[in-house]
Amino acid sequence: MALVADAGGSADIAAGRLPPEELKANFGDLHPPLDVHEARVEAERCYFCYDAPCQQACPTAIDIPLFIREIANANPLGAAKTILDSNILGGMCARVCPTEELCEEACVREAAEGKPVKIGHLQRYAVDAQMATGKHPYARAAATGKKVAVVGAGPAGLACAHALSVAGHDVVVYDARPKIAGLNEYGIAAYKTPDDFAAREAAFILSVGGIEIKTGVALGRDIALETLAKEYDAVFLGLGLPGVNKLGLPGEDTLKNVEDAVAFIADLRQAKDLSRLPIGRRVVVIGGGMTAVDAAVQSKRLGAELVTIAYRRGVEDMKASPYERELAQTNGVNIRPWARPIGLEGHDGVVSGVVFERTRLVDGKLVADGAPFRLEADVVFTAIGQTGAGDLFGATPPKMQGGKIAIDAERRTSLAKVWAGGDCVVGGLDLTVAAVEDGKRAARSIIAALA
Repeated sequence: MALVADAGGSADIAAGRLPPEELKANFGDLHPPLDVHEARVEAERCYFCYDAPCQQACPTAIDIPLFIREIANANPLGAAKTILDSNILGGMCARVCPTEELCEEACVREAAEGKPVKIGHLQRYAVDAQMATGKHPYARAAATGKKVAVVGAGPAGLACAHALSVAGHDVVVYDARPKIAGLNEYGIAAYKTPDDFAAREAAFILSVGGIEIKTGVALGRDIALETLAKEYDAVFLGLGLPGVNKLGLPGEDTLKNVEDAVAFIADLRQAKDLSRLPIGRRVVVIGGGMTAVDAAVQSKRLGAELVTIAYRRGVEDMKASPYERELAQTNGVNIRPWARPIGLEGHDGVVSGVVFERTRLVDGKLVADGAPFRLEADVVFTAIGQTGAGDLFGATPPKMQGGKIAIDAERRTSLAKVWAGGDCVVGGLDLTVAAVEDGKRAARSIIAALA
């Protein structure tokens, strides 16, 4: 991504809007970790429920009461093992999963007093303790002689590869990008995972052994699914969603500074010096999900003065959680609901504003309501969803539905020897923890099939 100013100078684009020390603080840890005393005190708040609702709410079914009891008994490594048995990416999930809508929302203390046990913080405390030892808590079984290809090194792919390796299978992971970890590396706000955590967690997972990584290799370009199915005993597809939706407005592909929010977040995550990363003074983000919030908040933390999230429906309809919406607002982001983009304006080939129409619901349908309005913008980020990749599979694709791969309960596709999981499949929840569960379940099915 390369933001530019127009020839007339009306697009206010600049790097280094904030001093380095402020940038460092802005992109530091959003939630500092608990110390030993804080973790013990928080763990003691747990009621250790039988048939705990928090565990039922966890997509990976972590035994939450057990790991919290282990922390309360000064056994963080035991707690980490309990977590990792169910979710090998427990460290990342503790940082980025919407616990306020999953385990913590189900917490009995949340229902009783509006203050749940800080399950995410405690999970991070335990897994960080394990990673700090520099040791991997699992050992590989005897080699089976079987070899599995995993396409995509995101959460689903890494979870699948790890489980397969522990079972004694050799795994080769292919990924199109130069670094592994998928959206954990490229698509999450930097202040949620500072200190290169995504890479460190990936290295921790790979340290079990038996997993070969091949980066810069893309399905449909460098490798074919049909070839993989012939050369390997099984294939797992954890492709994510490589495409992005378009606004469908004139000028979207020709005006400069109209950018995909996912690409902006990826550039920011890979930037070695944030003081060199340009941002506009006036930023408009179109969309209502987590990506929109991450792009908006990070724009503000880079020094943008006026940042607006525009969403075509009401605030309560946004896919971003209430916590994320509050985070945006407390960072100075303005959320403008009931606003549908209908035009892009530019000057000398550079975007200068977005025209919106006000909307409202009539009999469940979104309709225009009143005169259009305009928001000035030096930069426009689009965050209106990602799309699948049905054109990557060659002459014999798996069964698709709505641009995503159809799977059964065991994550099998319609093709023999091919499984899939994560955002690329029908029913994918766009959550790291859900992708991990897909990878884990697929691995179990593959292990059973190869046995």
